[in-house]
Amino acid sequence: MANLLRKSEQRALSKGVRIVHDVKEGNTPLEYVGFAVIDLEEGAVFEETLTNQECCAVILTGKATVVAGEQTFESLGTRKSVFEKVPTDSVYITKEETYRVQAETDARIALCYAPGLTKRQNRLLSGKDIQPEHRGIKMNQRSVHNILPDSLDVADSLLVVEVYTESGNFSSYPPHKHDQDNLPHESFLEETYYHEQDPPQGFVFQRVYTDDRSLDETMTVEHGDVVLVPAGYHPVGVPDGYTSYYLNVMAGPKRTWKFYNDPAHEWILDREDS
Repeated sequence: MANLLRKSEQRALSKGVRIVHDVKEGNTPLEYVGFAVIDLEEGAVFEETLTNQECCAVILTGKATVVAGEQTFESLGTRKSVFEKVPTDSVYITKEETYRVQAETDARIALCYAPGLTKRQNRLLSGKDIQPEHRGIKMNQRSVHNILPDSLDVADSLLVVEVYTESGNFSSYPPHKHDQDNLPHESFLEETYYHEQDPPQGFVFQRVYTDDRSLDETMTVEHGDVVLVPAGYHPVGVPDGYTSYYLNVMAGPKRTWKFYNDPAHEWILDREDS
């Protein structure tokens, strides 16, 4: 099994542009999901031409203008830190499109890729349209921003969401998976996790494991790391004193999120909220 934990690269691409992560064909076990993070200095420009992939550009921090084809989306971005917990702006970009991102301030951008099957309309995904969602009880609580959920008919393959988990809580928990094409009970979706912690010297634990334990890795995940989930259950535990943020990208043969809980741990859902 390829290494599931990826540290940041911090590789200069062009003037004012640095590659933080670049998970793509050739360096990943994932077939459906690609993921990159770029840092742009104020005024810097990143440009890319898509072929058979669609992309969702998420303005993690800072402000930027995105030009996709003939459309221009100006002054995107709502926060200086992801831990302001304000939903941010994103842009969906269809396959076979050239797009460019120009930073209006120093900015960090996540680029989420998956197979593009049809030519679609480029579209602004405004943070103003995202209503934070609370999930879980007891020490299993988190807040969710659905950027590109399966209920939004915008993309062919991409699903994108960001999640906040407070100190001492578990997330993606009870352990669940989505690695079988067995609808309506479960869908096959690969996944990436881009992690940040507050304060940044923090860490979380993430386990990725299958029922037969042919895959079973437990990782200490630090600020700015990426975890790949080609299959299996994938819970996250947050130590006391720290807040966890992660951005999830999912994609598979069908654009629907149907997960299956680990039967050994599903009992925790039956507890009362007290």
